[in-house]
Amino acid sequence: MGTGKRGLIATALAVVCAVTVLAAPGTAFANPTPSPTPSAGPALAAGKDLEAVRQKLDKLYRAAGRATDEYNAAEEKADKQSAEVVELAKKIVKGQEKLRKLKDRAGAAAAAQYRGGGLPPEAHLVLSDTPQDFLDGAGRVREGHHATKGLLGELTRTQEDLEQYAKDASAQWKKLEAGRKAKAAAQKKIEKQIAQAEKLESALQKEEQERLAELEKEAANKAQTAWLDSGILDEIDGKASEQGKKAVQYATAQIGKPYQWGAEGPKTYDCSGLTSQAWISAGRGIPRTSQEQWKRLRHIAVQDMRPGDLIIYFGDASHVAMYIGDGAMVHAPRPGRTVTIAGAGSMPILGVVRPDPDTGAN
Repeated sequence: MGTGKRGLIATALAVVCAVTVLAAPGTAFANPTPSPTPSAGPALAAGKDLEAVRQKLDKLYRAAGRATDEYNAAEEKADKQSAEVVELAKKIVKGQEKLRKLKDRAGAAAAAQYRGGGLPPEAHLVLSDTPQDFLDGAGRVREGHHATKGLLGELTRTQEDLEQYAKDASAQWKKLEAGRKAKAAAQKKIEKQIAQAEKLESALQKEEQERLAELEKEAANKAQTAWLDSGILDEIDGKASEQGKKAVQYATAQIGKPYQWGAEGPKTYDCSGLTSQAWISAGRGIPRTSQEQWKRLRHIAVQDMRPGDLIIYFGDASHVAMYIGDGAMVHAPRPGRTVTIAGAGSMPILGVVRPDPDTGAN
């Protein structure tokens, strides 16, 4: 094989070597009461519009959430492509070993012919002294022809396989490199958005930060109240499946752990890292990102949702939470926050998806 293929195989070889029970939130979510608005402090009186700040922060963190989904998707693809490169590398190693053995067999056949005086088998047959020797020799010649033809065919096929493995490995390696670049670009987006948000928050006085937190709660409560006022909770009475109970138990056990973009536990989580790991713990693998969860899992009407189902938020499916019953959900909100329980309608709902089958609910 040429130096290019040898280099590819060396790369491939390097890759081989390198490579609770259901929680009930209580009645607070059935009838949320907005927190009272504290009086403005001196800094607030200076004219800062904290509602505009809240909206700006929400926009920045949502942008970071979208970029996190891009990062997670790129990471998932990279993991898959790395595994494929490793498998191809293993095939290349096995193919090389097979080719070596075939060449040894071919060399042994050539050496045997040399020891016979360099004459082809047909010549030895003609020189036979007796009819029986002639007949025996004829049989051996036919067998030899078949064996030689089979050996040459196997050598050719093995060489072709190795060439194809090398091409496939090269293609996968290019995809892997493209995936790494996509991950790096997404990471820059995330860090940029979070840095801007943190800078905006850090510029606030302590009183302003407290008021900002109140404004966030008020906005969530207002959305939850509007959702409940539609009467939707009267229609939602689905019971969790056995797997759903296990998923909810896992997710609620993570309450209080910090949000970290790209994280899948056990110490930190992002929104889809929490939901995907919860369902893995229940014995069912689901897509890693909120957007893929929305695309690939079965859609359920909101009024038909049950504990364990996933609620997808915003028009771009950039956030996901797990419904736990009684009008509440558990989620990993955003940077600077921890896994928590919130009202299921506290953000704009895009739809609901169900990871497990309908059977087994009780």
